[in-house]
Amino acid sequence: CTYIEIEQAARTHAVILSRPAWLWGAEMGANEHGVCIGNEGVWTKEPLGEGEALLGMDLVRLGLERGRSAHEALQARTALLERYGQGGSCKEEPTPRPAASGGLCDEFGRSQPSSHHGRLVQSQQRVAEGTRNLSNQLSIGTEITAEHVGLRPHAQSQGWWDGDGEFDFAKVFSLAHQPRWQGAAAAACRRGEDGVGRFRRSMGSEVPQPAARIPPCMEVAGRSGIESQMGKLTASPPSPPLIVSAPVPLPGRSVFKPFVFVASVTPVPQAMSPGFGDEDPVRKVPRFQRRVDRRHQLYRAHQAALQLLETDQVTECP
Repeated sequence: CTYIEIEQAARTHAVILSRPAWLWGAEMGANEHGVCIGNEGVWTKEPLGEGEALLGMDLVRLGLERGRSAHEALQARTALLERYGQGGSCKEEPTPRPAASGGLCDEFGRSQPSSHHGRLVQSQQRVAEGTRNLSNQLSIGTEITAEHVGLRPHAQSQGWWDGDGEFDFAKVFSLAHQPRWQGAAAAACRRGEDGVGRFRRSMGSEVPQPAARIPPCMEVAGRSGIESQMGKLTASPPSPPLIVSAPVPLPGRSVFKPFVFVASVTPVPQAMSPGFGDEDPVRKVPRFQRRVDRRHQLYRAHQAALQLLETDQVTECP
């Protein structure tokens, strides 16, 4: 994985991933069986792990490689989290970063957003229909489908829950005084829910069941996310999942490209970031002592095109 080594599985499934080039895991992705997983960072009352362990993004890839269904992927992730824990910087800097919250779904409509923190704090919720959106905050409240056996005792021992009345996971573990940016995350979550709802209404009966929108890019205050993906997952009649993605920032100004799992897939060199081997700053300890340019050819071309658009240097075709 990114920072630690774990035992290899006897068999892994084919995956398509969107990942920062420096790490082993992924922000989002899908596998050949139609399982989709997305990842978000969250800040809670739980202290950040100081040691290196599994990243939330490692768990995305591990779940996809080891799960034929959302439930199976969740079980694999939970077992690995229990054994190895979560920790380490999730950015190219030595600063500890937040825990991870994720969402899993498959072609049978089983959607299981889950929240992970360290070894003990975990809850899961099954969403059989409708839509769900994740945006850098805990989203599971009182409708908990499954939870770690130590979840409530841990909350009670910390004085965050008195043991009586309704147990609201998000309220119990969210910070009492949220950071300033948390308001923006909440607003982004609402916009995401509204956007997905409008999409489903506009598609009517043609909307895939379910349509898996794995975390979109964020275009706020001049900042952009890495990539955007959408998956069409069908259980009846069974068919390979169709994944469309924009593997560059600002997908709103890019072209989504289709991908279907087939027997032989040829990598696209233009969309592969350069490697640095043993000299990569993530492999050398202490880590991240220098920065390297990881942009692939398509990324560079997209940046050049955006610059032309922003400076009105594009000539319209006749």
